Amino acid sequence: MLDRIAPSGAWVPAPMGVQFMQPPAAPPAFPSLVASLQSIRPASGAADGLSAAFQAALDEADALVEWTEEDVVLLHWRLLQEISALADPATPLEEKIETLRWVFTEPEKDTKPFSFVSCLRVVGCSPMSPVPYVGAVDPEAVRDYIRSATRRWLRDTLLRYPLWVRDAVMAHPEWVEARLARNPQWINEEVRRIAVEGDFFA
Repeated sequence: MLDRIAPSGAWVPAPMGVQFMQPPAAPPAFPSLVASLQSIRPASGAADGLSAAFQAALDEADALVEWTEEDVVLLHWRLLQEISALADPATPLEEKIETLRWVFTEPEKDTKPFSFVSCLRVVGCSPMSPVPYVGAVDPEAVRDYIRSATRRWLRDTLLRYPLWVRDAVMAHPEWVEARLARNPQWINEEVRRIAVEGDFFA
């Protein structure tokens, strides 16, 4: 996954102090969609209704929860909101990788329900969308925009971790990604363990 976001192969952040290129201009409809994802709140009670549906499913696993079309559209919108967390340095590395994995999934999964492409289509075109109508959005143009900013977004998060984490991600991105896929808390657990036990090789 990490190697799919940089055309040259494995992702290696530039050294500290190196200026990063600005991302290319966003697709015409994308800025308004992102602004909407970050600021628009669903109609009064809509988010409460959605979380109530999730809570009912958790509390009463054998009860059937009936989803309205508006609930389904709102869930697509909520999934797309995860993209806005990519630019936040405080977003944990494992969450960013999981979101990027969803955005840059295999092409055959693009047609599946709740895929990144499906969410763009539903949120951009549905009359029940909580964001203003933007119409069809080219998913590849949006992916190009995200891809161009991903290095900076990951670097900003990596700077919050100890040096050994940064070195591991730079040297072995696929290995780190595989560890996080098995255990999303792996980095946090290792940071705590080394803080308590100390690094044998330090």
